[in-house]
Amino acid sequence: MRSGLPTAEVIARQVRLCLEEDVGSGDLTAGLIDADAFSQVEVICREAAVICGCAWFDEVFHQLDRDIRVEWLISDGTLVTPGTLLCRINGNTRALLSGERTALNYLQTLSATATGARRYADAVEGTGVRILDTRKTLPGLRLQQKYAVTCGGCYNHRIGLYDAILIKENHIQAAGSIAAALRAAQAVGRDVEIEIEVENLAGLEQALAAGARRVLLDNFSRDQLCQAVTLNAGRARLEASGGVTLENIRRIAETGVDDISVGAVTKDIAAVDLSMRFV
Repeated sequence: MRSGLPTAEVIARQVRLCLEEDVGSGDLTAGLIDADAFSQVEVICREAAVICGCAWFDEVFHQLDRDIRVEWLISDGTLVTPGTLLCRINGNTRALLSGERTALNYLQTLSATATGARRYADAVEGTGVRILDTRKTLPGLRLQQKYAVTCGGCYNHRIGLYDAILIKENHIQAAGSIAAALRAAQAVGRDVEIEIEVENLAGLEQALAAGARRVLLDNFSRDQLCQAVTLNAGRARLEASGGVTLENIRRIAETGVDDISVGAVTKDIAAVDLSMRFV
């Protein structure tokens, strides 16, 4: 699935928490600036990137001063080149300076996530395989990063523990067997998607015999993935996971699996280089 932009209410709540973290009881440095000063600033991207996070960026400044105006020259999902002007902002100078770091933190982090997602999506282009994110997101940024993943051209796995069931090794051990774990999941999760993780071909056979419709193949070699696809014969949707890199992902995709999940797309990110400057 591809999650859409969170609601305005959710974004406002997320930004409020971030401003409380950074501004707290008040920006002590703001007193250096005349209270009535008015400025225009520009945000420049200094590297190639897929931009994401405009709504959070806007909300930061709007919570500090509703009269601030942001003029975007791009939109979420836009691939930009180094030196691209992203937006112009006009408003109270104190508010602009108080919000600068929080706004840029959002934009640089979500753009990094979207940029990484685009690299993985491009790597499997034409294979028909979906690249999925995982729950390995930065704390407090789950919905934001899940949205950024879709802006980069990839897909979302479950959002959290509440909207789908993924039966992992420990669940299977606790339940007693693959079949028992699937039966228990079907009893409690009638209205959600159920996926089960297996670690070898024997586990896949057991899962298919128990009626699994979606199976995660954990750390299978490429040869094992090919065998799994043959064994499956289209009965279940197969997801490869574990040890996936940009260098090997296309070879994994070419085995015939349906999905590949990549934790790195949300956890191994480097902030995009942005600059906000007064003009």
